[in-house]
Amino acid sequence: MKVLLFSSLYPSAVRPIHGIFVETRLRELIKTGQVEAKVVAPVPWFPSTSERFGEYAQFAATPRQEQRNGLEVHHPRYLLLPKVGMNLAPYTMALGALATVKRLQREGFDFDLIDAHYYYPDGVAAGLLAKWLGKPFFVTARGTDLNLIPEYPFPRKLILQTAEQASGSIGVCKALMDTLAQLGADPAKLHTLRNGVDLERFVPEPRDVARARLGLSTQGSYLLSVGHLIERKGHHIAIEALPSLPGVTLLIAGSGPEEGNLKALAASLGVTERVHWAGVVPQTELKWWYSAADALTLCSSREGWANVLLEAMACGTPVIATNIWGTPEVVSTPSAGVLMEKRDASSLAAAWNALHQAAPARELTRAHAVTFSWDDTTVGQLNLFQNGAFGHGQF
Repeated sequence: MKVLLFSSLYPSAVRPIHGIFVETRLRELIKTGQVEAKVVAPVPWFPSTSERFGEYAQFAATPRQEQRNGLEVHHPRYLLLPKVGMNLAPYTMALGALATVKRLQREGFDFDLIDAHYYYPDGVAAGLLAKWLGKPFFVTARGTDLNLIPEYPFPRKLILQTAEQASGSIGVCKALMDTLAQLGADPAKLHTLRNGVDLERFVPEPRDVARARLGLSTQGSYLLSVGHLIERKGHHIAIEALPSLPGVTLLIAGSGPEEGNLKALAASLGVTERVHWAGVVPQTELKWWYSAADALTLCSSREGWANVLLEAMACGTPVIATNIWGTPEVVSTPSAGVLMEKRDASSLAAAWNALHQAAPARELTRAHAVTFSWDDTTVGQLNLFQNGAFGHGQF
């Protein structure tokens, strides 16, 4: 079976960890030997690669075509216009990608279906391409695409039209598919295929060895917060909790526009010396940070299915997380960690104390993560894609 993965959420040479979970799911699918795939990952057009333009410069610097982990990845450009961009984005994205997709077909990659990730604008754009090219397609919802964007009437209308047109919709947690059903989508076409965790990449390392490798003191306690430095990820809540957590050092792995504000917050609270900034950490190195920490915290305000939670658990590190969307489906046992009462500093401090009063054994935390392997998700994908592309029978 030939599958065209279509999503702006896909890593590139310029943004190597952007949408890494989409790439991982595809790589697990290809491991079966039953699927051949190519990737079309559109990026907004921008004229300059000057660093002063931040993320927009990264768009401009993204290669038009590259190879990643043996996969051919194409990055066509599309117009993302100010103010009216949200409503027009599905159309400009589809039109921008059409020539690339047709070229792939002419070159012999006549794919059987489109596997789209992120409902809006990507999934809607994939629906347009599927209609123009006469192909079936599936859309996977990831979080904000269904728990925020449908608040806008026109995008909500397009999302529901796409859900009706698609062979099926996939949610990385049940909560997302419940939301899509509540919006009016046909429940019979909604499926939950949760993200798994790479149990070979994320393994427990001895805590003292991990700390020594990272140049951290082997004494004291460490709380880790991983993710883009934006308000939604809640790094500020972790910093605000430090005055109530004496002896705890906060490790922050990530970069983003809020870095300056977060450092200023740490200074104003007198905890600058207890915050360690790791910057962007490659996926291959994250296991050392997870293993070095006593706990991972994720204080997000919105999160469909947080991969960092499973990655930490696979390294034997319990988690503290906000009680939102798919997170309770992940943090479902005491060996996994603790859910916060509220999204604030006092709740984080209370959760830290509760966790350390009854800290789970690392092997039990790892065992919980093992139940989230990719196997079931991969089998589920194969079955859905088989039925969507060919009706019935094996491919």
